[in-house]
Amino acid sequence: MQFCDECSSMMHASGDEMVCSSCGATQSKDADRAAEFVSTEAQTDDDVIESSPDADFEGKPTASDVTCDACGNGEAWYTIKQTASADEPPTRFFKCTECGKRWRGYS
Repeated sequence: MQFCDECSSMMHASGDEMVCSSCGATQSKDADRAAEFVSTEAQTDDDVIESSPDADFEGKPTASDVTCDACGNGEAWYTIKQTASADEPPTRFFKCTECGKRWRGYS
């Protein structure tokens, strides 16, 4: 990303120049810095973890201190989110590794 020297707004490429989205100021592309930028065309999705209801691995940590009410399995994937105010403990959202049942746990 490149930012405008005049107004500090984000600039976008237009041919051989960078153009400010707000004030219209232009700057020539910095050839030395061009190697630092990665365009979306060159990026790959090799490191993306796909998650689907029938996946064997969700890419999340597992908890073995829980028991699924549906199948009795003792392991579940989980995520942690702050659902209440900051002085309250976070909520853990579980998904059974065996049957896929979802539930939440409060600390």
